Amino acid sequence: MKKVTATGSSDFVPPEQRIAVFDNDGTLWAEQPIYFQFFFVIDQLQAQSPQHPEWKTTEPFKSALAGDLKGVAASGENGIVQLVAATHAGMTTEQFARNVNEWMSTARHPKTRRVFTEMVYQPMLELVHYLRDNGFKTYIVSGGGQDFMRAWATAAYGIPPEQIIGSQGELKFELRDGKPVLMKEAKVALVDDGPGKPVGIERFIGRKPIFAFGNSDGDQQMLEWTASGDGARFAGLVHHTDASREWAYDRQSPVGKLDKALDEATAKGWTVVDMRKDWNAVFPAEKK
Repeated sequence: MKKVTATGSSDFVPPEQRIAVFDNDGTLWAEQPIYFQFFFVIDQLQAQSPQHPEWKTTEPFKSALAGDLKGVAASGENGIVQLVAATHAGMTTEQFARNVNEWMSTARHPKTRRVFTEMVYQPMLELVHYLRDNGFKTYIVSGGGQDFMRAWATAAYGIPPEQIIGSQGELKFELRDGKPVLMKEAKVALVDDGPGKPVGIERFIGRKPIFAFGNSDGDQQMLEWTASGDGARFAGLVHHTDASREWAYDRQSPVGKLDKALDEATAKGWTVVDMRKDWNAVFPAEKK
């Protein structure tokens, strides 16, 4: 930090170039046993199912309504897209944000019984604030839904919506009762994961970051892109090693798989945070 912020340092970076990017799932908050956005999808399907009796006999809706995650996974990417489209499309961006915030205010994680916004990582919150205190602009660059994250992440992390980049569906401008609205459509505009992350960074930020943190193979290209620039660079991974306070998983996990990126981190000297050894706390103190 001193290298890039001290005036006169050979590695000094002007504030406008101090760009830090973070993955969200598994990096800023937990992601087990499934990505939290998918809990939202399942709950929305349950709420809408009385209007769609055909879902009871049609995959992947049948598996999702039954809580059969293996059955959903068997439907592949196309099945996931169908579920997301059914619960995210056909409404205005404002209505979708209200749905997310209403869900966030009451839904609880099945294991910890915490509301999902209390499943954020205390050390990562401190890191985000530390970077901002030193003139960094902090961004989320995640495979999660952009509109889903923008609804709640500003309150959780202090990162404004224009600095939250995620997977996106197409939007359509319409006039409804004379009022301009943006309608969410069932079409994919960008999958902001893996090689899509550097694309999202260039498209929305227009600068190569000097600091990047992730936790899985889906973040590998983002870290490679960040580390490829000149001057001082930081590339880091959260390694989930704490089975008692959180979860322990890496190479074989169907969620947040960390395999090739872990090997590359070892080969290239990226920072790997051992959650069990390095973090005094995992989650913030529970609110009374």
